[in-house]
Order: sequence, then structure tokens, then C-alpha cells
Amino acid sequence: MTKVTPPLPATLGELRRSPYSEERIGARGVKDEIRDNLICKLRTKEPLFPGIVGFEDSVVPQMINAILSRHNFILLGLRGQAKTRLIRMMSDLLDEWIPYIEGTEIHDNPYRPISHDGREKIAQLHDAAPIAWLHRSQRYIEKLATPDVTIADMIGDIDPIKAARGGRDLGDELTIHYGLLPRANRGIFAINELPDLAGKIQVGLFNIMQEGDVQIKGYPVRLPIDVLLVFTANPEDYTARGKIITPLKDRIGSEIRTHYPVDLEHGIAITSQEAWLDRPAPVEVRVPRYIREIVEQLAFFAREEKKVDKRSGVSQRLPISALENVVSNAERRALRAGEDLAVPRILDIYAALPSITGKIELEYEGELKGPDHIARELIRAAVGKIFDRYFEGVNMAQIIQWFDLGGALRLDESVDSENMVRQLGGIQGLMEKTGGLGLSSNEPDAARASAAEFVLEGLYSHRRISRSEEYEFKAGEPVRETPAKEERRPGYRRQFN
Repeated sequence: MTKVTPPLPATLGELRRSPYSEERIGARGVKDEIRDNLICKLRTKEPLFPGIVGFEDSVVPQMINAILSRHNFILLGLRGQAKTRLIRMMSDLLDEWIPYIEGTEIHDNPYRPISHDGREKIAQLHDAAPIAWLHRSQRYIEKLATPDVTIADMIGDIDPIKAARGGRDLGDELTIHYGLLPRANRGIFAINELPDLAGKIQVGLFNIMQEGDVQIKGYPVRLPIDVLLVFTANPEDYTARGKIITPLKDRIGSEIRTHYPVDLEHGIAITSQEAWLDRPAPVEVRVPRYIREIVEQLAFFAREEKKVDKRSGVSQRLPISALENVVSNAERRALRAGEDLAVPRILDIYAALPSITGKIELEYEGELKGPDHIARELIRAAVGKIFDRYFEGVNMAQIIQWFDLGGALRLDESVDSENMVRQLGGIQGLMEKTGGLGLSSNEPDAARASAAEFVLEGLYSHRRISRSEEYEFKAGEPVRETPAKEERRPGYRRQFN
């Protein structure tokens, strides 16, 4: 027999006799509610922010302290540091359901109504007043701060249409059109990119943060709103587009600094979690560990590169988008070659330049060289760094000697794995070195080709062999110094010397 869950109380009288008594929720504000639920999660060791990697010993403890202190707080950090994701996960700390007076715009607490409509319903209906229920997902309101936001959007204003329809004077409290802040009553109100909010609008937040109320323009009314305020901001915005005015900043209880991943493993974990790699396709995709490491190391080097603007930052979206493009290029090659397995190669990272160049802001010196040149330098440096992790101290003299004696290898991006392994196998000692990556001779050709090319690219990155690149043009077309876009094919040839 199926167990039937009893319905939630539908009237104020039923609510008083339920576990949602006045003693339990009557005077408890949203900050107390979040604090209580956080304490329960800490005691039971439940994960607080699942999916957030690398903040366990830095950002998360500071957020916990802010919540336990009942602070309004701000997350301050560069782009792509999971600020928005963190504040959206705050709603999981709210009660799953809370009761409110049905029909009230600002979800009045049945035991302590603050709106005129809520007070009237309780006064007239008493215990028969209808009760509705609000889910935690409806108690999180987020606003992206833009220069066109008005004080009416945030706080509220007169609604002449409401006045006309109800036949009321404009001074009547029932003609108020509530803004986002009052509508967030008994919930979380988040403002993204706070410095973009005009200074005069930031002033409108003073009362709610210090006195716990809002004052609607033109009305002698005080609404003691119950809300947790959370903000995000980018330090660059303080000078680039706006600033947080000092009195508002003083009223924010805690300023919490976010950061990029502090080590490669954290970055790889985030990128693997967020990148769209498990995709439906007739081709199986297998991404080698060293490819993931190179893509992540690329982002780390970009954050340290002098030619890249550090004030803007290098978002974690760079390795995520780059890895997706790397996989797509390998997937495209396998589909064209009729192969069942796609294994990304180093050349696929170079093919992912469109997902890299748009995510780095360059200083003057970098602009002179161009984003493509800087991105290629970063890829080369990343390959060299990861190559050393696998092959530091390994004797590569046999491979280098093959090139020193006049050997040359010309690789086409579109060549299939079997032919590429055949070409690479002609270099003395090369395929044996792939064992340092954990590969055996029984591995598929796609995996062996990728590993062998990584070895060659690593030697090139350390300038122990040379390499050149050239675009491949359509058959029958003359080769020109600067080909038109429509004459280019997606790939290029690579020649190791």
C-alpha cells in the first residue's frame, strides 16, 4: 500500500497546530534559518557546495564564518572564479518549504505580516486566513547590475494603473509596485557585478543593510524586509566601469576573495567536470592525461604571462572551451578518416586557438605580437612543462640523432592514425619512448600516434629539434604569401627537422 504524505496546512489555524508553529518560525529570520541549516550540515558532515573544487581551505571556510555571523557578504574575484555558482548554491541552505499568506506579493510571514494586504487578511480572516507554501528555489532572486537599473526596479514605486483599477488614491499603500528587494522578502537577494550599479542606486541599499527595512519612494511606509544580501564583484571593475561606494562597502559584513585553481590537479578536476566531453557520437573519444595537463598548464602560464593583462584575469572558461575544441578537432579527423576512436593530438591544441585567443586580454607588448602568436607561445611552453613531467632525464639522443643526420618528417593534420603511426615508426627510438606515457605496443594506433607526436612536440618545445608549419591549400590553387580566408583548409602540415 502506497504511503500518502499528509497535506501541508492550508489555513493559519492549521498552521498554528502544526510543527510550523509560531515558536518555530514566527521570529526566526532568513539569516537565522540559513545559519541553523548550515550548523546541521556541519554536524552531519554533508557537502556544502558540491562541484566547487579548490576552495575547501580558502573561500568556503570564510563563507561559513560569514553565514554563522549572519553577515551580508560579497565575493570579490576575477572573471571565471565560480562566484555566481557559489551564491546560487546558497539556496540549498534554506528550508525546503516555508508558509506565507496566500496572495501577498512579498510572501508575508503568517505570524508577522509586514505588508498592508497581509495584515488585512489576518485581521479579517484570523485562523481562516489561507496559507500557501514557497519552495527554496523560489526564494533566491538574482539581479545583474547594469547602469540602466533604477531605484524603482530595486525598491519599488507608485503604480498608477493599480491605483486606477482599484479606485484608490495615489498615496494609498495598496498602490505600491514592489521592486526586487521587497519581493525577495524571506529569501536571498543576490546582485552580480555590484560596481556596475549606479551610485545613487547603491545608496538605496543602505537601509536594508543597516536598519533592515526599505522605504518606498513617496510613501510614509516602512517595510522591515527579512533578506540575506549577497554580492559579487570583479576588482577590475572598481576602476574600469564603476566602484562600490564607501558607505555601502562599510555595511557589507564580510569581503571574501575568490581565486583561480592553485595547482594543476584542481584545474584539471574543474575542467573535466565542466567541459562537454561525454558527447553522443559514432566515434569513441579518449582524452590522454597529458593532453588534459597541457591544456590546463596553458591557462596557468597565461595567468603568469607578462604580455597578458593580469587585471582582467584568465578565466577558467579558457581550458574548458579549449579542451572541448581539442576533442572536437580530433572527432572531426576521426569521422573523416572513418575511424572508431578519436584521440586528441598536440596539433588539435593548436587547432583550438579560436577558443583561446578570445579569452585573453593583452598588454601593449602582446598586442604588437598578436593574440595568435602569444597563444602559440603559451602552448609551446605548456607542452615543454608537461613533457618534463614525463620525460625529465630520459635519453632522447637516438631520436635527435635521426633528425641531425638529415631526417625529416612531414605530418598532415588530416592523416589517419594508421598512416601516422607508420610515418612516426620510421624514426628510430621514437615509438619505444611512448612507454613513458604508459602505452604498450598493443594500444590503438590513434593513442600511439598521439603519444609519439607529443614526444616530438616536447623536443621541439625545448629546441632540440626544429619544426615548421604551413597551411595546406586547395588542390590546383597557387600558393600565395597571404592566402584569402576562403582558400584555407582547416588544417596545416607540420614538418619536423
